[in-house]
Amino acid sequence: MTTETTSRRITPGTLLAFFLAVLLGAGGLALFLRHAETGLPGRLATLIAGRSTSFNTSVPAVVERIQSLNRLETVVYSLDSVVEGDKSSPVLPDILAGDKILLVVHGQSIAGIDLSKLKPEDVRIDGPNSQSIHVNLPSSEIFATTLDNQGTRVYARTTGLLVPADQNLESDTRTKAQQQLQEAALSDGILDAARKNARATITALLFSFGFQHVEVT
Repeated sequence: MTTETTSRRITPGTLLAFFLAVLLGAGGLALFLRHAETGLPGRLATLIAGRSTSFNTSVPAVVERIQSLNRLETVVYSLDSVVEGDKSSPVLPDILAGDKILLVVHGQSIAGIDLSKLKPEDVRIDGPNSQSIHVNLPSSEIFATTLDNQGTRVYARTTGLLVPADQNLESDTRTKAQQQLQEAALSDGILDAARKNARATITALLFSFGFQHVEVT
């Protein structure tokens, strides 16, 4: 008895037709899913490609994500001024024993909120499906006040005829200028501005977490 075995070879044309069919099918499915919005087609599209959205809205998770922002810098206050420093003798006139310096000062104060200080009791989540949140932020504070060395310079210096120039006068005057800059920033409401900007930032962040009602104080 003779057994005959028949083999079929897949030709390049067959492969090409197969890949074209797959591409056309994928393209048709993509168009269907993209445009099917209502009725039975819409339900089928949702069944095939529907995705569910979930958020971890537990208090510890929210606190941790806010704390991860660490020091949130929200205001930079810049100031240019002229600051005078002087030393004088209680006996001799300044022309003989005085020492005076004028500094043209440029500096800045940076303020914000240290979110690492946020505590779990500062966050309250309630409402249907835990979609409402209230956050009480820590107090705003000034993180740093610095002078710009390139923008700060000696404008004038006069020294009495009988005394040498005090080597510490310039550094002492710079320290005084730094203190004045911070006081000016505080009097102009830098802390209130920092808190207002931080509230706006945290509010937007909480909405991105999926909360529907957000209150930040």
